[in-house]
Amino acid sequence: MEKDQKIQNIRHSLSHLLASAVLSLYPDTKMTIGPAIENGFYYDFDFTTPISDKDLPKIEKKTKEILKKWDKFEKIDVSEKEAKEKFKDNPYKLELIEDLIKDGQKITFYKSGDFVDLCGGGHAESAKDIKPDSFKLNKTAGAYWRGSEKNKMLTRIYGLAFETKKELDEYIQMQEEAKKRDHRKLGKELDLFHMDDMVGLGLPLWHPKGALLWRVIEEFWYKEHLKNGYDLVRSPHIGNRTLWETSGHWGFYNKSMYPPLEVGQTLEERQQNKKTEVSEEYLLKPMNCPFHIEIYKNNPKSYRNLPLRWAECGTVYRFEKRGELSGLTRVRGFTQDDAHIICRKDQVEEELKRVIDFILFIYKSFGFDIEKVKVYLSLRDPKNKDKYAGGDAGWEFTETMLRKVAIDKKLNFKEELGEAAFYGPKLDFKIEDALGREWQCSTLQFDFNLTERFDLTFVNAKGEPERPYMLHRALFGSFERFIGLLIEHYAGAFPVWLSPVQIVVLPISEKHLEYAKNIFEKLKENELRAELDDSNETLGKKIRNSKLQKNPYMIIVGDNEVENKSVTLESRDGTGMKDIKLEEAIEKLKKEITEKK
Repeated sequence: MEKDQKIQNIRHSLSHLLASAVLSLYPDTKMTIGPAIENGFYYDFDFTTPISDKDLPKIEKKTKEILKKWDKFEKIDVSEKEAKEKFKDNPYKLELIEDLIKDGQKITFYKSGDFVDLCGGGHAESAKDIKPDSFKLNKTAGAYWRGSEKNKMLTRIYGLAFETKKELDEYIQMQEEAKKRDHRKLGKELDLFHMDDMVGLGLPLWHPKGALLWRVIEEFWYKEHLKNGYDLVRSPHIGNRTLWETSGHWGFYNKSMYPPLEVGQTLEERQQNKKTEVSEEYLLKPMNCPFHIEIYKNNPKSYRNLPLRWAECGTVYRFEKRGELSGLTRVRGFTQDDAHIICRKDQVEEELKRVIDFILFIYKSFGFDIEKVKVYLSLRDPKNKDKYAGGDAGWEFTETMLRKVAIDKKLNFKEELGEAAFYGPKLDFKIEDALGREWQCSTLQFDFNLTERFDLTFVNAKGEPERPYMLHRALFGSFERFIGLLIEHYAGAFPVWLSPVQIVVLPISEKHLEYAKNIFEKLKENELRAELDDSNETLGKKIRNSKLQKNPYMIIVGDNEVENKSVTLESRDGTGMKDIKLEEAIEKLKKEITEKK
């Protein structure tokens, strides 16, 4: 048995153990389902007596008492009648049994010790494989039965589980570190952004330092795109309903879009219940691609014009349930670092490879290990073709081509059925942060459908109209998510080139202020992002404040510096250079900026 499957079986077995402990302590509880999940397991219960996190130590203690008495997990085939009799007082289990019957599946129980549960299997070979110190119950949460808001709210108990205590301890330590790096926490502490209920859920407000961080990243993005042969375009935030019907988003992407806006009348007219004379329906854009297509169609194109590479940092809006919103990583309005490449069939392979190289360059520039990048080739589900636009020939060509370039570029990739966009297959890129966590970032999508839906053509070398292909790609994914990732990756301590504030000037007292102001002005003249702390705080307090803000450098100015026309340069990690010329300090910072340190 492979290691991954072994630990998944252990985790599933632990969900049974948890259920056994809960029923032992709370006999009136009704158990529902309990699967293995990444890093652990959970079980959902319908308690008559509410519990909370404070009850978990008691439940965990009981699991370890029961574990000593367990041995094999015995499979028992049962009839419909036997199953319903066993769970006659549990409506949740009865519902699951009915589903098994409808699907024509066998009904099986699994038993260990005195505990029996409805289960399809996937257990540890023996309860002895479960080490008592390798798992821990870690939290409770609310969960609707079968994930539907129409059903009853249950209590979910989560547990962590690994093969050894060492792995468990390492994971818990990593989680503690993750809490310290949480971009929502650091975003507030570093005064970068906040969410405001008055403005709306999932709509971040960027403070001056956060907006400056965004600007630094955006300027880098624009510079590199212009160097890589892209042209810039811009598009509006809303588009006519007809546009989205033509693109297919109206039918295929409607679960992620907001309802139409009626723009045939003013708000005042709507408030006065006046009838609309001419109805006009517009939608907030969930993507930029239809607009770029309309730019293409504005005038005829020749094969000599292709490829066209058009890039835009365009804000889009997608429907998210309020309970699924999470800081910058799950928002309702976000800015895609979007681009579309329209090219001939003979140019597709080269353009795909160019994008892959660009993606890896971006990751390396921001301090990520490109050797740890994982790629997922998202393909159409052949059993549900009605979810996708286009015919078999187009899908076969685009999927085969993406697979080929992934192999040729030696990407670490695996294939996932059913994950393609409705208009074509794609490559999704995931990077690993400083804690080893994966983050979804770049996407490269191969599209043969939208060019057909919008009847895009170019005049080929024979003077005949020909259909181009279209590549959709985003390198960051979105600015919001990428900045959230950067905050957590660097724990808010950005490298000098990225940091909103690169250096703070700290005069020791008021008599050093004039010289400190001169230094501050020279730093700005050299296009360094500097601040001057002219507060009445002690030097120690000023230094602590600067380090709490995770500024890379400080220049300290006292009697010696004023007398010698010098500075003392100190980094946030405590290293420094005393009594050096300001020009030397500036040169050091500029070198680090150039080298992306």
